[in-house]
Amino acid sequence: MSGSGRRPAGRSVVKIGELSEATGASPRSLRYYEQQGLITAERGLNGYREYAEADVEKVRRIKALLDVGLPTATIRDILPCDGTGPQADSCAALMERISGLRDRLAEQAEELSRTSRALDAFLARDFAAASA
Repeated sequence: MSGSGRRPAGRSVVKIGELSEATGASPRSLRYYEQQGLITAERGLNGYREYAEADVEKVRRIKALLDVGLPTATIRDILPCDGTGPQADSCAALMERISGLRDRLAEQAEELSRTSRALDAFLARDFAAASA
């Protein structure tokens, strides 16, 4: 975060309340995202945080990634992987890691489903015997 209060001419800015309203993220969450290095804010001459208009979409992406259970450290690595930067190799490796995570989660979900079905079968037998 820069404390200079200087901003490139013509750059659209939003204040924290506006960013919160546009994204559904609380101001507290936005400050946390900033602390975690997910977004950055400049300080206006009045000391208020000012975010780039592009941060609206960025915060929406952050929220979506948090909703699927990714930690902020992983999200920080994911955000630059939009296909436009020079980090294509590291992004490909990261996407491979995330794909592996998804596969492991799918295996765990299947195991939970099998366990749930086994418990259902056990309970059905137990209650059926008790009512006979």
